[in-house]
Order: sequence, then structure tokens, then C-alpha cells
Amino acid sequence: MGTREIKSPEDPRETPASLDGISDSVHRKKLGVFFIESDNRRTAFGRGYTGGTTPVNIHGKPIADLSKTGGWIAAFFIFGNEMAERMAYFGLSVNMVAFMFYVMHRPFSSSSNAVNNFLGISQASSVLGGFLADAYLGRYWTIAIFTTIYLAGLTGITLCATMKIFVPNQDQCNQLSLVLGSCEPAKPWQMLYLDTVLYITAFGAAGIRPCVSSFGADQFDERSKDYKTLLDKFFNFFYLSVTIGAIVAFTLVVYIQIELGWGAAFGSLAIAMGISNMLFFVGTPLYRHRLPGGSPLTRVAQVLVAAFKKRNVPFTRSELVGLYELPGRHSAIKGSGKIPHTDDFRCLDKAALQLKEDGSNPSPWRICTVTQVEEVKILIKLIPIPACTIMLNVVLTEFLTLSLQQAYTLNTHIGKLKLPVTCMPVFPGLSIFLILCLYYSVFVPILRRITGHPHGASQLQRVGIGLFISILSVAWAGAFETFRRGYAIRHGYEFSFLTPMPDLSAYWLLIPYCLIGIAELFSIVGLLEFLYEEAPDAMKSIGSAYAALAGGLGCFVASIINSIIKSVTRNPENRQQSWLSQNINSGKFDYFFWLLTVLCVINFCIFLYSANRYEYRTEQTFEVRETKKNIPAEDS
Repeated sequence: MGTREIKSPEDPRETPASLDGISDSVHRKKLGVFFIESDNRRTAFGRGYTGGTTPVNIHGKPIADLSKTGGWIAAFFIFGNEMAERMAYFGLSVNMVAFMFYVMHRPFSSSSNAVNNFLGISQASSVLGGFLADAYLGRYWTIAIFTTIYLAGLTGITLCATMKIFVPNQDQCNQLSLVLGSCEPAKPWQMLYLDTVLYITAFGAAGIRPCVSSFGADQFDERSKDYKTLLDKFFNFFYLSVTIGAIVAFTLVVYIQIELGWGAAFGSLAIAMGISNMLFFVGTPLYRHRLPGGSPLTRVAQVLVAAFKKRNVPFTRSELVGLYELPGRHSAIKGSGKIPHTDDFRCLDKAALQLKEDGSNPSPWRICTVTQVEEVKILIKLIPIPACTIMLNVVLTEFLTLSLQQAYTLNTHIGKLKLPVTCMPVFPGLSIFLILCLYYSVFVPILRRITGHPHGASQLQRVGIGLFISILSVAWAGAFETFRRGYAIRHGYEFSFLTPMPDLSAYWLLIPYCLIGIAELFSIVGLLEFLYEEAPDAMKSIGSAYAALAGGLGCFVASIINSIIKSVTRNPENRQQSWLSQNINSGKFDYFFWLLTVLCVINFCIFLYSANRYEYRTEQTFEVRETKKNIPAEDS
């Protein structure tokens, strides 16, 4: 077929006026990518932003000697901040349910849902933090501001647990009164205060979670030949810091609560966050920064609007000049390198169509650069992978709350040592810690022989391994719950759900706990590394926020599933309790775990399909005077 390729002109200010020589009878043609950008849109003509990974100091100036900044030392200062945030997150998740039940006198199911909503908001709101970091503040200042908000929320929770004015009267409120629901309930304003400080804490997490992992990864030079290896190790060590924070929350904080009370327990979380904030600021001279690239949501909106405006413009139109882009290696987006054109979502390519009628200084709401269009394509293509981890986060959420009800009915003694029920979730953390310690010496060589991958398994393979193990975890939980409930009924414990059964050990729960810990390690670490590497340069925090958003949605979905199950399976007329009855011995938690198993299997199948279709981004170079890739036009 007759084709003609549009080359970038010698003088980038010259715009070809037409496509002379192209026959109208050609049904398919190739459009060359035309590199040009207007003076007034984002940067001076012909001078875009070079590779978006160029590190700068805190003042936005290029770093003269990179050897004096970044690296593992800078990363360890950042690890401390994440460790404290995770310590507070897990400390609240496991203790707040018990605090609301025993101190605020809320029903157990209501307390679980309230905490699930808190956990969900703290993660889902990460999209806001990622947006602010990528658009305006940069990752450093986003972390600095939101950790301060987080600390304020923890201080408010500590005051609630310390001052009697914020809690209902505890006189004449024993275990029987709690079971019967006859304790004095919290006043509306007391619950309002607790909810307010909880959500302030959740809002503080919004700027920490999407930025800390990305900011830590920014400390490594991607031009280094060992960059991939360093990044792989970084995300594993990053999750090790998360795990250490969780272990401390499930052991030391629980111990402080038992020995010194709720105020001291929540106060220890506030103190830890305060210390981590100071350490984070101490490391300021060592950090490498990335320039924020302007509002990513605005760029996404511009692409969608421009594509909609030109939805009826065919690729074969005679007035077509080409696809809009800057010449050479420069990008029009601050903080971003150029992204080569792809053939996915070709309807969005119309946002970059350059027509003669657009003139020399078109509106960014009418025409966008190829890089800007590709950013939107990448964000869309990434969605299915983190979406498939929502179900994993549902299981994690249910394990944090519902499995505690199982543990209250079991014997938690190890010899003469009695382990508090709220310490049970420490075992997933311990399993993660053990796996991480053995990962490079044991697991990577084994996986490398199986997969042939130099790092043992690709990012998506690790996510898949984690999702598969999560199925085993929840299936075991269902099998054990069937046995546990039958044992309770046979031995006369059906109505004594807060009384431990001395002959049935709680350590049967270690199997699903450890399995879900291993599943979390493989899936979440693989997902974080996948999102960081695949996300556009100027949207790294948004990419990381995808993982946190999946976690938040998992909490919300868990609450929704719980509410539906309670509504559907409860029949007051026949005195039939729901599967998730407050009395776990008369409920049917095993049915619920089997339902989760089925949902996990369906989710795993969807992941296999999505992962099989996904193509990793490949690095391509751009030449100043010629295009590296042509795109086929649609049929006339």
C-alpha cells in the first residue's frame, strides 16, 4: 500500500501543512509521530524536561555529587517512618476492636465494622496523598505534612483512652453485662470524638502510604547496572520494616495495654510516630527528590476531553499533520521522560491528533502530547492487577477481626505462658520475617530453577503465588472452624463463647495465619515493585496508591460482605442467628470462610487471565529527526 511517513522537520518550528502525495483511496495508512509542542503550554519551545528520573535536592536544584546522597542510608531513614506508621496501623486495628467493645461498650460486630471502615479509609484515601505528591508537593513534603497529621490523630486517641470524660461509666460492667449488652453505652458526643480522631489518623495515613515506598525507591540510581537488583531488594526490605512494625504492635503494644492500660498502649504508638518523624527530618540532607509533574488528574482529564472532542475525526483525514509530541528526548511533562507510542486504546490516540486547524498554539484541552496520552493508557492497563488483590485484602481484614473471635474460645497457653488473644495476629508477621530472611538464600534459587527468572519470579508471578496461597489459607480456616464449632457444641460450650476451651489449642490457627502472611509477602511486595516500575515517571505515587486503594477497598468490601451475610442469613422470626453471630459457637463462621474460598478461587482465575494479557513496558529511545514507531490508522 502507498504510505508516507511524517518526519520531524529540521527546524522544529516548521509545521508541515499537508500530507501531499497521500491517496484518498488508501484504506489503511501509517501516521508518523510528529514531535512538536507550543511555547505557552508547559515549557519553552523545544525545551522539555529530560528523563523524569533526574534527582534534585530539597530546593529543586540538580545534585552535584550523587554519591553523597541517596542509597541505603537514606532509605533506612525512610524505613523508620513506615515502620512507625505500620506499628500504629496494626496496633489500632487489633486493639481498637477490643477498646470499643470493652470500654466504649459497642457490640463486637459493630466495633469490627467501625474498625474495618477506619482501615479502609486510611488506605483508600491514599489516592489523595499520591495525587498531591505527584502534582504539587513532591513525596518528601507530602510525607512530612501527613505524618504530622497522623501524630495529631494518635495523640487524640491517647487522650480518649486516658481521660474518663471521653468514655462511658465502667462501674458495674462485668463480662456478663458485656455479653448481655447491659453496660452503659457511650454517649453520642463520646463516639463522635473517637470517630473524629480515628479519621484524622486515617487521613494522616493518606499521605504516608503511597509516598514512602516510592520515595525510598527514588533513592537509587536507575542508571546503575545493579538498579533492578537493588530495587528488588529494596521492596523486600521495605516490607520487612512493615513486618517489624506489625510484630511490635502485636506483642509489645499488647503487653503495654495489659500491664499499663489503654492510654499507655495508644500513647506508645504516638511516641513511636513522633520519634520516627524526627528521624525522617534528620535524614533530609541525604534524600534525593523528584520534581512533581503537575496535576496528573488534570492531564488525564485533558486527554479524555481532547479524545472526546475529536472522536469523529478519522485517522485518514487529509488535514491530519500527525501525532503531537516534543522533538528529541525531551518531555513536555515535568518529572517525566518520554513514553513511546503503543497501539492500545487507540480511541485515546485521537487526543494527540494534530490537525491544521489546531494552529501553532492549541489548547491543551484540544490536543495532548503522545507521552500524556500514554500516561493515561498505562494507568488504565495497570488497574486489573491491583484490582485482583482486593480479595486478598478482604481475607486479611477478616483474619484481623473475625479470627480474634475464634481465638477467644481457644486455649492460648504455651506451657505456663498465656499468650494474649490480641497477640495472635503476630504470627503472620513472624512468618513474613522468616521468609524474608530466607528469601534470597533459599526461595530465589528454588524459584529460579522453576521459572528461569533471574530474580526467582517476575513481579506478576509473585502476585499470583501470593493469591494462590491465600486460597489455601482461607480454606484451612474454614476446615478448622468446622471442627472447632463441632467441638464446642459437643462439649457444652455452645453458649459460652467468651470461655476458652482448655483442651483445644489456639495454635491450630497458626497454619492459616502463617499461610496468609506468606501470601501477603509475595503478593504485596510483588505488587508494589510492579506498580513502581510500570507507572509513568510523573505518577509513581499514584501507582503506589493503587496498592493502598486495593487495600482500602478490601476493607470496605469486607464490611459489605459481612453486612450482606448478616442480613441474608439471619431470621428473627425463627430465632435463626446469622452466620456471623456475636456468639461464634452458635453462628456458622465456617460457611463464611468457605464462601470466601470460592470468591478467592474466582478472583485467582481472573488474575491469571489479566496477568497473561499484560505486557511489561519496554524502554525505547527517541531520535530527534525521525520517529521510532509508526501507528496504523483505523479503517476509513
